[in-house]
Amino acid sequence: MKTTAVDVEAFEAGAEGATASSQAWLGDAIPDVPLTKAQSRVVEVIARNPQLSSYADIAEIAQRADVNNSTVVRAAQHLGYRGWPDLQRELRSRYLVMISTEDTLTEHGEHRSPLHDALNHDIDNLRLTLDSNTADDAEAAIAAMAAAKSITVVGLGSFAGPASVMAHLGSTMGYPISLENRGGVHLASSTNTLGEGDVLVVINMWRSIQQIIVTAEAAKQAGATVIAISDMRRGRLAAAADHLLVVASEGISFFQSVTAANSLVYGLLAGMEAAHPERSRTAIRRTQQLWKDLDIYLD
Repeated sequence: MKTTAVDVEAFEAGAEGATASSQAWLGDAIPDVPLTKAQSRVVEVIARNPQLSSYADIAEIAQRADVNNSTVVRAAQHLGYRGWPDLQRELRSRYLVMISTEDTLTEHGEHRSPLHDALNHDIDNLRLTLDSNTADDAEAAIAAMAAAKSITVVGLGSFAGPASVMAHLGSTMGYPISLENRGGVHLASSTNTLGEGDVLVVINMWRSIQQIIVTAEAAKQAGATVIAISDMRRGRLAAAADHLLVVASEGISFFQSVTAANSLVYGLLAGMEAAHPERSRTAIRRTQQLWKDLDIYLD
């Protein structure tokens, strides 16, 4: 059967449509940059196989793309990631957003020991988080908070946990820091005066919360410095952030884990104490005295 120009054109249009559809789940995770033929095959495997790309080891991706492991690593770095683990963490974050909350239970399967599985998974999350951020990334965020007139920390739902830790311990050290763990009018009222010299810290993983994203964008537009703690290296929150710190957040059930986010917060707090040691120690002494005066603790 003879193939006409019309047939070829229709086939190519269909192929382009299929590729566009398969890449929709990636969003802006894969930037529009020139790729070699081998790198293009890696990206095609990723785009067409969301689940595989999110969980397979590098050897399987390489085999599917008919390349070697080092080509997959170079492709990830060419796309702006630190390597394959960093790219895969981004892919998995987006895949978990794409499927339903209930489906994550099926994805994670049965547990041999929920306790041990959770602890082992968080150990992996901590390693990924360590590999996803440089010392310079953290120092830049610490310097911004150390110089701030005020710091507002925002986290909703489960992510209010690490936000609360940062605000509580930061204020114990004498920092002008406050927590906002409510949305709506409360979020608007607590951030409407942010501007030059102020810092907004946003902690948001898994599904992007529109109110938080809009608040971060408004704060940046008003001149405030935005620090984002997120499990996505790209997206609207990352674009609004002056300083982005990336954490791994996948849990073993239907919920995300904040273990890595908490550890990252502890590191930032230690840096904040070191930035103003005398003020921090004076504030801590006053806090301890208030504990006694208020008769808070049994001892």
